[in-house]
Amino acid sequence: MNKRTLLKSTLALAIAAATGSVLAQDKPIKVGATAGPHSQILEQVKKVAERDGLKIQIVEFTDYIQPNAALSTGDLDANSYQHKPFLDQQVKDRGYRITSVGYTVNFPIGIYSKKVRSLKDLKEGARFGIPNDPTNGGRVLLVLQDQGLIKLKPGAGLKATPLDVVENPKKLKFVELEAAQLPRSLDDLDVSAVNTNYAIPAGLHPGKDAIAQENAKSPYVNLIAVREQDKDKPWVAKLVKAYQSEEVRRFVQAEFKGAVIPGF
Repeated sequence: MNKRTLLKSTLALAIAAATGSVLAQDKPIKVGATAGPHSQILEQVKKVAERDGLKIQIVEFTDYIQPNAALSTGDLDANSYQHKPFLDQQVKDRGYRITSVGYTVNFPIGIYSKKVRSLKDLKEGARFGIPNDPTNGGRVLLVLQDQGLIKLKPGAGLKATPLDVVENPKKLKFVELEAAQLPRSLDDLDVSAVNTNYAIPAGLHPGKDAIAQENAKSPYVNLIAVREQDKDKPWVAKLVKAYQSEEVRRFVQAEFKGAVIPGF
């Protein structure tokens, strides 16, 4: 092979590599989110990110388990729907190599009822719906402890379950359901705790309809998660920057009127 042929070959390889790089950047990243507020916010993030050269495809889910499973297998590039205690539990239970790269918003969990106007009005033996995943169920029990309805054993912390309840004067009966089912449970149960991302699509507003609500300064700020191998890639920084922009902050404040709170 002479020098001219070698030079042409080298240039061809360089052009091919560069073209492949451009094509890789032009391909949208897939970001998973639960339907409702998380997806609504991502639509705004998508607009901001595109101005910075990052294309986003939003993939909606109806539960809390599949977005991490899809991210772990590579069907998603990132997801935006969960708080750190939930992610930590998923990593521990399932061995996912997934990590947080930036905070998003906080959804203070609300307690709702069609039968009573106050937790004080609950009768003995009332049926109380709570999420069946460890972290969200635990946060509800902590709210009830703050409200004086129950007492948890020392050290139960964020992962408390009904088995950790040591005092229950009203003999509340806890019914553990998938979080997405809790809005519909209000017709059958006396009271239910509903995550805000499921409450809003069901027509429930935490500020107006909840009979009790979690403190907004809880440890349950949501986050953007990616695979550990991707955390330092340029598109990740662009995604976080777009989400944490003033434009997205203003949208959250105007659209949700305090039901969803920027956590960045």
